[in-house]
Amino acid sequence: MAKKSTLARDAKRIRMIEKYAEKRAELKAAGDSEGLQKLPRNSSPTRHNNRCNETGRSRAYMRRFGLSRISFREHASKGEIPGIKKASW
Repeated sequence: MAKKSTLARDAKRIRMIEKYAEKRAELKAAGDSEGLQKLPRNSSPTRHNNRCNETGRSRAYMRRFGLSRISFREHASKGEIPGIKKASW
């Protein structure tokens, strides 16, 4: 499980991205790069990390399932993910 402070920080980023999305779009359309620079850093969508819904792990995240590779493997072996089974040939 990821540290609670890391999860809280990421949640705060998501809120900030949503808060400044409209203003950011207006500044981009106007071509105002100075105005964009004055916005908070965490309001940029590129600073958001995808995280595993279960463990909060940010690395090896599988977007299609919303899980990290470790959680994905556990669920796949138990047969909890529809359409996924262990390969054998």
